[in-house]
Amino acid sequence: MTDTNIDLEAIQNVVDRVTSWQDGATEGTVEDELRKGFTEAGVQVSDDHVTKLADAIQDKHGAVDAAEVIGR
Repeated sequence: MTDTNIDLEAIQNVVDRVTSWQDGATEGTVEDELRKGFTEAGVQVSDDHVTKLADAIQDKHGAVDAAEVIGR
């Protein structure tokens, strides 16, 4: 497995965790929790991708495919 695949798996895990308990939270809260999760997981995610992921979580209110959202 390449580093990209490992990173994507870690990113998806954080997105899933935040999605599961952030339903109805403000976008700022979702972004903050994503950033905290990415830091804990040891992955670097650009500000643009964090914003896109937070928007997707807010819009879908359900499962979010991180790879699809950030174009990987």
